[in-house]
Amino acid sequence: MTATDRALELARAAAAAADDKQATDIVAFDVSDQLVITDVFVLCSGANPPQMSAIRDAVEEKLLGLGAKPIRREGEREGRWVLLDYADIVVHIQHVEERAFYALERLWSDCPTVELGLSQ
Repeated sequence: MTATDRALELARAAAAAADDKQATDIVAFDVSDQLVITDVFVLCSGANPPQMSAIRDAVEEKLLGLGAKPIRREGEREGRWVLLDYADIVVHIQHVEERAFYALERLWSDCPTVELGLSQ
């Protein structure tokens, strides 16, 4: 099984929105073979809570323009790890320290990466 075209579209749009707000280490994994709850994880980092909020707002605005609304948000208050669940994709916006500590890339390293088309 592979991620749906819709999931790939949303993942690329989310990544582009995060990139516009200078998010770092943007990567996406096709987790559709491992999970039944979503197709793609998008991971990105922010340097501080204000930047993370800006990334979150940009992602939500971009995906809303594509007709997608998050079904769940978590971590907004703490500002260290924000999770946006769109069913087809899940966007993880992590502070750089949390990103290094939790190392989600290591957990999903056996899943294929999604080409995002960013110039990073």
